[in-house]
Amino acid sequence: MTRDHRLTLIGKPGCHLCDDAREVVQAVMAEVEASDAPPRITLEEQSILDDAALAERYAEEIPVLLVDGEVHNYWRIDPVRLKTALLAG
Repeated sequence: MTRDHRLTLIGKPGCHLCDDAREVVQAVMAEVEASDAPPRITLEEQSILDDAALAERYAEEIPVLLVDGEVHNYWRIDPVRLKTALLAG
């Protein structure tokens, strides 16, 4: 049985690494969703400009990807590692 996953991409507008991370995450989500019995995946984006606590915690590490509330990657998203994590559930 697969489980649901909640992805949170933390970044800010105008951040090229954040844009790259979004593209990788969306591509991996599409691959996983095309697999047999895929987990349900939701993606939420948050900006450090809108949340002082996020800015304090992650300002030097954006983009940051959380999987189910836990830090999975920061700066550059490894597509193979992300796909493995999403299919492992």
